Amino acid sequence: MTSYDLAMLLVAALDRKKGQDLKVLKTEHLTTLADYFVLCTATSNTQVKAMSDACEEASEKEGERVHHIEGHRDGTWLLMDYSSVVVHVFTEEARKFYDLERLWSDAQEVDISKVLDARWLSPEPLK
Repeated sequence: MTSYDLAMLLVAALDRKKGQDLKVLKTEHLTTLADYFVLCTATSNTQVKAMSDACEEASEKEGERVHHIEGHRDGTWLLMDYSSVVVHVFTEEARKFYDLERLWSDAQEVDISKVLDARWLSPEPLK
């Protein structure tokens, strides 16, 4: 699975859990940390955990395992490191505080509309 495919898989998993303000930043030309950052806002601490679980379940079905998780699963932010893709899940307040969009403003935002629109096209759950 390519890093792009993994990022889109994780976007779909976050979207199924009602993630808000989903964004993918292409960072491969800016850092060796990851090819893509996936950003998402959760409405509660409980939803942060649910999104983490959804990402792990979706990626493991495709043979991709998260290498490292930082933050608090019951807290206001969470970072999931898949090596080539890093998922950042925040509550609204934490997302404003960390402001990764500003810190990585040189990164190219990836169009994820096809992934988000796919939920309306298929009665089957997204892979």
